[in-house]
Amino acid sequence: MSVEELHKYGVITSIKGSIIKVKGLENEIRLHDLVKISNHNILSEVIQIYSNYIVAQSYDDTNSLKLYEKVINLKKPLSMELGPGLMANVFDGIQRPLETIFEHFKEGKLEKGIDFSPLSREKKWHFVPLRKKGDNVNSGDFIGTVQETEIITHKIMIPPAVFGKITFIAEEGDYNIIDTIYCLTENGQETSFSMLQKWPITKRRPFERKIKPNEPLLTGTRIIDLLFPIAKGGTSAVPGGFGTGKTVILQTIAKYCKADIIIFIGCGEPGNEIANVLKQFKEIYDAKNGRPLLDRTIIIANTSNMPVSARDASLFSGVTIAEYYRDMGYDVAVLADSTSRWAESLREICGLLEEMPAEEGYPAYLPTRLSSFYERAGVFQTNGRDHLGKQNIGSLTIIGSISPPAGDFNEPVTTVTKRVVQSLLALDNNLAYLKQYPAINWMKSYSNYPVQISEWWRNNDIYWSEIDLDWIGCQKQVDEILSKDHELKFITQLIGKKNLPDDQKLDLFMAKLIQNSFLGQNAFVEIDNFTEHKKLLGLIKIILLFFKEGKILLKRGLRFDENKEDEVLNSIMKITHSIPNADFDQIEQFKNKNLSDILKLVFVK
Repeated sequence: MSVEELHKYGVITSIKGSIIKVKGLENEIRLHDLVKISNHNILSEVIQIYSNYIVAQSYDDTNSLKLYEKVINLKKPLSMELGPGLMANVFDGIQRPLETIFEHFKEGKLEKGIDFSPLSREKKWHFVPLRKKGDNVNSGDFIGTVQETEIITHKIMIPPAVFGKITFIAEEGDYNIIDTIYCLTENGQETSFSMLQKWPITKRRPFERKIKPNEPLLTGTRIIDLLFPIAKGGTSAVPGGFGTGKTVILQTIAKYCKADIIIFIGCGEPGNEIANVLKQFKEIYDAKNGRPLLDRTIIIANTSNMPVSARDASLFSGVTIAEYYRDMGYDVAVLADSTSRWAESLREICGLLEEMPAEEGYPAYLPTRLSSFYERAGVFQTNGRDHLGKQNIGSLTIIGSISPPAGDFNEPVTTVTKRVVQSLLALDNNLAYLKQYPAINWMKSYSNYPVQISEWWRNNDIYWSEIDLDWIGCQKQVDEILSKDHELKFITQLIGKKNLPDDQKLDLFMAKLIQNSFLGQNAFVEIDNFTEHKKLLGLIKIILLFFKEGKILLKRGLRFDENKEDEVLNSIMKITHSIPNADFDQIEQFKNKNLSDILKLVFVK
């Protein structure tokens, strides 16, 4: 090979797993640029640059590569294609369209060097213009709309750092994503634009300002929404050992949370779990609009047998797509399952690079990489405006599951994550074995959002004269009851429950009542698998009203009859299992008519 060719291309000088060393491009390459191994069409990302060679991680299997094969500098970073066609689609970590690939290769596996455009260039979309010729527009402004699915309207936006005067805009009609739909003139120079944008995954999309989250991301899971709430635009982690229900909780949040769009990232999960997600999202219909859940979902699927480098990219690929929809003013939730397997890909690459590892073999830059993912969450005032001049506010919520080996929460990924997220839903093996769902340990979990979102709950509260507690007051009293139960367990083991005074028996029963009728939910019962905020408040206030009246009756000299506990428990649980979310009147009737009968049953002379 001549000297001229060596400068035009590069050549492979070393191959170690997914890591390759390339000589000849070191003087013209940039960090995170893509290179392509020409003979096999394999993409790789530059992760290190030295004076006489570069190091790149390959997004495909490198088994058949040979030394001195040509490597081409693509002079661009790994970027996501953004435009109509993303919704209801399935991609891998570098945005290869898996359903399109499956249509061409029925073997069900990714062949080496497969090159398909992430978004179809042939499919036509019905474009409706919102601007007219002569309008001045800025970065992020809405230029038109496309109905992407029946429930998601895709806003066509001016790309970041672009502004000018519209000299041409297409009429309403059907166009593909690479057709010219508008032209802008700036300083006398005209530029044409299509519906397609590209954005690098390592760079945050710009915004005008970040706003403090002040609204809950309602999930329909009672223990989360009351005790450990997640804010819209917030961050949360779900650590738990094998079999504790991490994936089930993420799928439940995806189905029922109050987000407009879901980005579900399967990061290194077994193929059967990803297939189950796809099957469920196609079969489950959204209660709000009657459409399949997949119509507002994008899935990034990186199974455990896919290349680790693509797994490394998958988190940032998903959050880049999420930021794009956030700029349209949507509330977007990114669910990553699991960040532990993503971290394992970093550990593997660290080993191949022969870097000095930190704790348990993970790279020293694990905290930096993990925080760079979670910090992209938030509530944002976007740069652009709609055709009426209104500025939009969008949110991006990130929830990641963690799979600590042997359920050890002191391992590095869990420890680092706890430092960067504001909410932790710690799953417990013992609760899972007792068939408690969700198996969230109320002693180990926490949330820093209650004060921020309390105003929203105050505005959406239910007011009963019998009990003067708002949402945050209910939360604090439930926390006190559960803490008291934890303390009394040790005393009960010593002297026995029967020897406790009646007020302590009531404390123990209240903890049992809260655990069984409020914190636990039955995913197989349609009425119980999702709880609206109004029913949640009614249910917990009835329980706490029972506690309040019970303490008054004990002070009057009545005693607590522990033999009637099961009857009381079954009566309260009827609210969760038989009263629909929409029928709040039945809950009020229960409070007015049934509660006094229950009190007479368990408090006797």
